[in-house]
Amino acid sequence: MIKCIDVSDLKVGMYIHDLNCDWMSHPFLLKRFLVNDESAIHKIADAGIHEVYIDTDKGKDVAHAPTVTEVKHKLEQEIIELASREVPVERRVEAAAEFGRAQLIHNEANLIVRGILQDVRLGKQVELEMVEPSIEKMTSSILRNGGALLSLCRIKDKDDYTFQHSVSVGALMVSFCNAMNMSREVIHHAGIGGMLHDIGKMKVPDSILNKPGKLTEQEFAVMKCHVVESKQILLATKGISDTAIKVAAQHHERHDGSGYPEGLKGEEISQLGQMAAIVDVYDALTSDRCYHKGMAPTDALRKIFEWSKFHFNPVLVQAFMRCIGIYPIGTLVRLESGRLGVVIEQNDNNLVSPKVKVFFSSKSNTYIPPEIVDLSRSMGAGGGDKIISHESPSKWRLDPLRFL
Repeated sequence: MIKCIDVSDLKVGMYIHDLNCDWMSHPFLLKRFLVNDESAIHKIADAGIHEVYIDTDKGKDVAHAPTVTEVKHKLEQEIIELASREVPVERRVEAAAEFGRAQLIHNEANLIVRGILQDVRLGKQVELEMVEPSIEKMTSSILRNGGALLSLCRIKDKDDYTFQHSVSVGALMVSFCNAMNMSREVIHHAGIGGMLHDIGKMKVPDSILNKPGKLTEQEFAVMKCHVVESKQILLATKGISDTAIKVAAQHHERHDGSGYPEGLKGEEISQLGQMAAIVDVYDALTSDRCYHKGMAPTDALRKIFEWSKFHFNPVLVQAFMRCIGIYPIGTLVRLESGRLGVVIEQNDNNLVSPKVKVFFSSKSNTYIPPEIVDLSRSMGAGGGDKIISHESPSKWRLDPLRFL
């Protein structure tokens, strides 16, 4: 049985099933292992980890600890409750009308960031005028409908992860800032900071940056230096704003002080730095890498919400969930009727009942004529149906994004 326990309850002889943090927050080569001595417990606590999941079939138990199912159910109920009482983010057009423009903007941004990162690796300075037009186009697209561009940002090639992640973080920062009603100027600079937040990784050796597996402690220490490198590169960039620099310099800081490079805590971290930390982890969790499969967006949001007890600002996490939606556009979901569909639009007044394009029957394991259903309606198109789970596209060997 898998249970969630406080690190203070961790004992020698327990089996760690999940360290319950993003991979850049812990120095262990393995994420599942038997706790053989006290030093492993101290190492976990020193990494800023507050809760872990243990497997009681493989090690000692904690009788009072909740099961993973109980924790998941409690978190999901809290998320639904929070989402139902927040003010919706305004959109000007439907996602379907924005996809064409968003695709062009996304492709262009990927090419620009690839070129900038390659230049930095060759020792050249960042030319800000290459980035700014792309951020402006992203901002205009997101103001029309944020879901279109953000759904495209989830499509990544694991071999090109670094620059595609940079584009995604830039777009997510723009969307998040817009949802927080920040000024157009702040949105612009935060987007630049997001797009260039990992530029210091170009100073990290390829053997570490692209290693197809978990880093050693020494390699982990080298990788962590990328934040300082990013700050130094941006400080030397003509015309860069303090806002953009803070986004890059603070995206690995954590609300409880367990982050790096400075170990800042709470309000010592700028608001945009706190937002960048959330955005960076969300995109990393939802991305496929050579050493792990990306989570579904809904699962990633639940993990970030869980970690907001310690690592992230809870108020900002709640705002981010509202910005992204409980079921972001492009999410594959299974309905009570047995049909599978892709979320194509949020319903502002009901985030747990979006508009879905159904195209597959899980009962007959066959494609069905595509149909748009509005799950917020009690009758008519989609009436009576509801989401019972989100699904992994790889499980069904489906590409839901082609139905957007």
